[in-house]
This record gives sequence, structure tokens and C-alpha cells, in this order.
Amino acid sequence: MRVLPAGLQAHLDSGATTLCWCWRITRNDGEAFGFTDHDRDLAFDGTSFEAATGFTGTEIAGAVGLNVDTLDVESALNSERLNEADLVAGLFDNAQIEIYRVNWAEPDQRVLMRYGNLGEVSRGQHQFRAEVRGLAHELQQPKGRSIQFACDADLGDGRCTVDLTLAAFKGIGVVMAVVDRLSFTVSGLDGFANDWFTRGLLSWTSGANAGRKMEVKLHASLAGSVSLELWQRTAEAVEVGDGFAVTAGCDKQFATCKAKFANGANFRGFPHVPGTDFLLFHPKHGGRNDGGSRLR
Repeated sequence: MRVLPAGLQAHLDSGATTLCWCWRITRNDGEAFGFTDHDRDLAFDGTSFEAATGFTGTEIAGAVGLNVDTLDVESALNSERLNEADLVAGLFDNAQIEIYRVNWAEPDQRVLMRYGNLGEVSRGQHQFRAEVRGLAHELQQPKGRSIQFACDADLGDGRCTVDLTLAAFKGIGVVMAVVDRLSFTVSGLDGFANDWFTRGLLSWTSGANAGRKMEVKLHASLAGSVSLELWQRTAEAVEVGDGFAVTAGCDKQFATCKAKFANGANFRGFPHVPGTDFLLFHPKHGGRNDGGSRLR
């Protein structure tokens, strides 16, 4: 049962209401955006809620239990603070969202109706539709460590300890020729072996995508030509002369950790866990069945 503030309860009991919806979206970088379906801007809790943004929401429904409560919101991409480029760049991925029912005549009279995170976002030419997931969705996310062959640390984090600022693991380059928003030829990486930056992280330092980070799908260094291919299209067009920094990639395998990074002591996987073949193994004629370890 939701308890309403006394002022809002009295307003509802009056029979003549002045109510609207307000949405506050807080990105992972801490920047907050406010939107309302009212016809003028509102402000509370240090956030300005922009009117006339075309924000609409489906019915809010709740249920007892651990099922994830969801709703959808739609908006036209006509706000100066909300545009397709930022959505493509992933700036709103898993952003926190608060949905308020507000008395627009007295914004202090309000109640928080739903708190959750942005889920799947689909985009059209002039609008987008986003799923809002309730807090129960956190219960469906993997927590803790998994017993697996591959390393579960992020390259360069506190558990991995590899120093990615070292010259051996970081390259500085410039775009020389553009194929599309996924692939381009670069200079500055000639001293690195083929595939060295595959699965690495590219950070744009200049150009229209400056400040954004992308994962590298493929680093090819063949016949004196060096090219990079990204997993996702850049939010803005890539231009000749755009600068970037890129860090070495890791495939999370024990052999790579030892050979490429000399960091086997900090490997966070379990390379010697018996696999299915070992579990199904049985003695056979002519085999070495002396009871010794098979992990050699």
C-alpha cells in the first residue's frame, strides 16, 4: 500500500486535480535529465523537467512476487538533451529512471510511482521506445564469480593488475582512410603485431566521437597497412584525421595471460577444471591407468 503525502492526498480528495507525469533519467555518468507530459516546464529536487518532449508511457502495473515489473515509454527525438547519437553511443544504457505523479500546480505535492532502469531501447527515424525495468530485474543478473575456464576480470582492473598505460599495451593513432562507421585504416600502430588490439578498447580523442569508447572487433596489420574494425557503429561519422588511443585486447585465456601480459599469477579463471571429456573418461585397454593426474 502506497502512502501519499498529506498535501497530495488532500488534492486527490478534492475531486478536481491538476496532475501530470514526470520522468527523471540519470545516466551512469551522473548527468540527470527530466521530462514531463505537462505543457510547461516543472522543477523539483534540483532537476528541470522539460515539457513538450512527446514523452508518453504505458500503464504502470505491479504484481506480488519476484517477477520483473516493466512498462514502456515513448518519446520523439526533439529534445536538445535527448538525441539519437547519445542513444547509439550507449550513454543511456541501464540508466536509472524515476517516475513521479506530480501536482503541477504545487510540484512539492508528488509521489514516486516507480524506480528502475532503462532496458531495451528501439529507435525509429524520429522517435524511440524504451523498456523500463523494475528493481526486481537485478535479481536476474549474475552475481559473484563463476567457475569457468576463461578469466572473469576486466583487463587492467584491480583484480587483473595489468598496467595498460605501458607503451607495450597502448597505442596512439590517427584515422587515415574511412570505409564506414565500423572500419577504417589508421597510422601510428605499425609497431604492434597483428591482432594485438583485437578485443581491446578504443577511446576517441578528437573528432565528432571524442570522449566515446568502443570495443575493437579486429586489428589487422598486413603488408604495411593497419586497419581496425569495431563491434558497433560509431554514433557520429568517422573522419580522416580523427585521433584515438587503443589498449591491447585479451581473449581471457590462460595461455594469452601468460604469453602476452606475463600475468599468469593473476589469472582469474580456472584453466584446470575438468571438462566434460574428463568426466566421461573411463579406463580402456592400452591406456595409462596408473591413477596419476591427467593434467600434465
